[in-house]
Amino acid sequence: MTAASNSRWAAVGQSARILSQLANIFILARILPPSDYGLMAMAGVATNLALLLRDMGTAAAVVQKNELDHHIVNAVFWLNVAMGSALAIVLVATSPLIANVFKTPTLVGVLCSLAIAFPLSSSSAVHQALLERQSQFKRLALIDVSCAILSMAGAVAAAMYGLGVYSLVIQSILTAGLTTLFLWLNSTWRPSKDVQMSRLKELFAFSSNMAGFQLVNYLFRNADSIVVGRLLGQSALGVYSIAYKIMLMPVQNITWVSSRAVFPVMSRQQNDIPAMAELYLSTVRTISFLAAPIMAGIFAARHDFVALTLGQQWGAVATLLGVMAPIGYLQSINASAGPVFMAQGKTSVMLKLGIYSAIIHIIAFILGSKWGVQGVVWSYLTASLLVIIPNLYVVQKALSLHILDTIKAILPSAITAIFAAIAVLLFQQSAMQTKYLTANLFLQFLIGASIYLSILFFFLKPYFVNVLKRK
Repeated sequence: MTAASNSRWAAVGQSARILSQLANIFILARILPPSDYGLMAMAGVATNLALLLRDMGTAAAVVQKNELDHHIVNAVFWLNVAMGSALAIVLVATSPLIANVFKTPTLVGVLCSLAIAFPLSSSSAVHQALLERQSQFKRLALIDVSCAILSMAGAVAAAMYGLGVYSLVIQSILTAGLTTLFLWLNSTWRPSKDVQMSRLKELFAFSSNMAGFQLVNYLFRNADSIVVGRLLGQSALGVYSIAYKIMLMPVQNITWVSSRAVFPVMSRQQNDIPAMAELYLSTVRTISFLAAPIMAGIFAARHDFVALTLGQQWGAVATLLGVMAPIGYLQSINASAGPVFMAQGKTSVMLKLGIYSAIIHIIAFILGSKWGVQGVVWSYLTASLLVIIPNLYVVQKALSLHILDTIKAILPSAITAIFAAIAVLLFQQSAMQTKYLTANLFLQFLIGASIYLSILFFFLKPYFVNVLKRK
């Protein structure tokens, strides 16, 4: 299957995740208070680390490796099972210490409950990697859709029953358990007792650097939650985490779909640099085409959007989104480099860039905290600008491209999205607005989308066609 075909099916699966996340934010946020989301964000600091460590980068190595046999896959499977079980035990044992760090005793029960998900999810990581290697994204999409619907239904039922933060915990456990069940049912590969752990040496160079990159990426992805939760409190973290999710949700979903779809194809092209370069430019062009209007729309319509979807108790979220929107766009473009380094086996380069990124972001978060949550967000934007420049330079060099090639790929959609956002802001100041918030948001969407697509189609038609022709 081509990258475009992979992307379409990966997008179907990810759309289910998006709807699940939207329901989480817009349905559960009306039932649960900000403090529950703050508590879950605190737990996420520990569970996100465990998620990264559970396979040590071996699942990506299974996709990337040219030649693969049962014994390598079997060794990876049993390593993942052992790591998932060990992490669950460690999480339970350290839960009192983590709760003490955040000065939140109720965190202990949440962490102990979430530990159940790790043995479940680690036992299916290999099955998912094999399906991705074979470009079986249609099957994976159906799995994602099924799990998202069922787990979200369970979470909403639990919240309405009065289980509070544990409704979010139930959602995580259901997602892990159902995903594992469906992956096993859809994969023909089965583990055996003949475990040759020595075969893991063949993956070590790739997976060790990949694991290191994931670890430093975790540090900066969670440093903001640690800083805000520790220094500014649980409620402040709840507000910040919701704003962060709204910003990051489209970024993660767009880049995740593209990376997941492109990585297997690039891995097969790893010795054909021109083909990889063409695919990279096509990918970054598509990411910008999607991310630019979404981020511009979030920026322009943030106050009405938050008021309608979350309610008045989350009004502070809108202020944060004004700065987080450009962060989201920068991160979406920056993430396009990952599949290139992974496909070429240059995970050591990823690790070095990741260390630089983590250091810059952590320093920024600490300095910004002196001015409260808004200070953290502005520091986040500054760090994103300092990180994207060297990252893009290195990926251009790896693909024998010039930085202008990437700029030409993203600039038309970025500038057009700014014009669309300005039109929406002008509408908000006009007499055309109605007294109904839903109608106003709908009109803002129509105005922004119409201007964005019209400019690209009528004035920048070659760019528009190039996006649609993505291979």
